[in-house]
Amino acid sequence: MSGDEVPGLRFGYGTNGFANHRLTDALTLLADLGYRGVALTLDHDHLDPYAPSLSRRVARVADQLRELDLAVVVETGARYLLDPWHKHAPTLLHDDAARRIDFLRRAVSIGADLGAEAVSFWSGIRPDDVGESTAWDRLVAGCATVVEAADAADVTLGFEPEPGMLVGDIASWRRLRDTLGAPDRFGITLDIGHCRCLESQSVSQCVTDVAEHLVNVQIDDMRRGVHEHLEFGTGEIDFPPVLAALATAGYRGLVAVELPRHSHAAPAVAARSIDFLRSAERRAPVMAVGAATCKGGQP
Repeated sequence: MSGDEVPGLRFGYGTNGFANHRLTDALTLLADLGYRGVALTLDHDHLDPYAPSLSRRVARVADQLRELDLAVVVETGARYLLDPWHKHAPTLLHDDAARRIDFLRRAVSIGADLGAEAVSFWSGIRPDDVGESTAWDRLVAGCATVVEAADAADVTLGFEPEPGMLVGDIASWRRLRDTLGAPDRFGITLDIGHCRCLESQSVSQCVTDVAEHLVNVQIDDMRRGVHEHLEFGTGEIDFPPVLAALATAGYRGLVAVELPRHSHAAPAVAARSIDFLRSAERRAPVMAVGAATCKGGQP
């Protein structure tokens, strides 16, 4: 890293953007491109949490991650994994959330075995036939169960505010955390694009505001009011100040590219993405590093 770059940032890439690749090939390719970690979505074709001989599969992935010197966070946003008819069902808000809770417990266990820096999850969209108060109560109860599992496994949780979901913004995440009693392991997964999409503060200010609780970062471009993950340079975000804000906050976790609809051109998109981020890093304004204490993983 040259002297004018922002120190400490580690770029990763989400495996949900490599849906057409074998996981072993995707990991090798990302390491070859210079990424320092992966956001691993548990899914049918990559690391299926319901596959036979799961422990052996997890061990093989852990071995490859170590061989490639890749850090990992575990993501839980796979489509149709729990219900072949409905994309993310059931969520913690549905009448019967048992499958979602079981899945999240499995994710925590897998995260522990992989040495993951965080396990990330979200609330889900409130079903039409479920009242908001009932949905909130279900979410709190489900999250409490996941926190208990995370405490037992010594795993950090990153809860992601997702536009359109019951917890859709940072303010809602704060409400949820407070309702849970502010658990030590209940951090925030911040998607940089989401900040541009709907938060009232600037993207950089969003980073600063949650710095103390930041355990996982997803990064992508986005436009105001439109929840569409875009390649860098095709949206409205000015990235050098955002990367500077992350460094100033003392964040040491992964900053993982989140482009789940770009698998058709994954190698080219991943190559363009890391080139863009490295360029933005070089152009980031120099600020004092470590002004706040974050909970992200160590390099």
